[in-house]
Amino acid sequence: MKKYRFLIIPLLVLFVTLLSCEKDDICSETTETTPNMHIVFYDINFPSTDTPKNVKKLRVTGIGDPDPGVVSTYDGSKSAKEVYLPLKTTENSTQFILHKDYKIDEDDNVLGNPDTITISYVRKEVFVSRACGYKTIFENVVVTVEDDGDKWIQIAQAVNDNQTVEHEDDIHYKIFH
Repeated sequence: MKKYRFLIIPLLVLFVTLLSCEKDDICSETTETTPNMHIVFYDINFPSTDTPKNVKKLRVTGIGDPDPGVVSTYDGSKSAKEVYLPLKTTENSTQFILHKDYKIDEDDNVLGNPDTITISYVRKEVFVSRACGYKTIFENVVVTVEDDGDKWIQIAQAVNDNQTVEHEDDIHYKIFH
């Protein structure tokens, strides 16, 4: 019995620890956290605006901190009909360069057509649960396109008035090109 005493005490501690955990002590992977902004691209010349249109060789680059740089899913290697953009949770705007027909030639020159968009919003923190903490939702979202004289983005249109980014599955903006 003495040699089992060293096993019984750790097993008892482990058992008590497992019983003391509650359901909300663990944040489930299915729990919605801070959403990305969902944008779908449409053909400006197509009579029906319900059919998405690919942007050939789309590259998306974030501007500024935190996490500046290329959004890995949209690195310019393939076309995309939609994008999910991470918005800054510490500022009231986020900027991206959306580069259409992205290509680097043999002299390391970048070819294609970049457009800079600014996404402005009001941040709101919402309590999710004790384990998950808070998430940020974005209200009164407005997308503006910088006019560089060669815009491929013709219109950026909100799906709703006073657009809110609360659920990633919803389409938040339509971009016509």
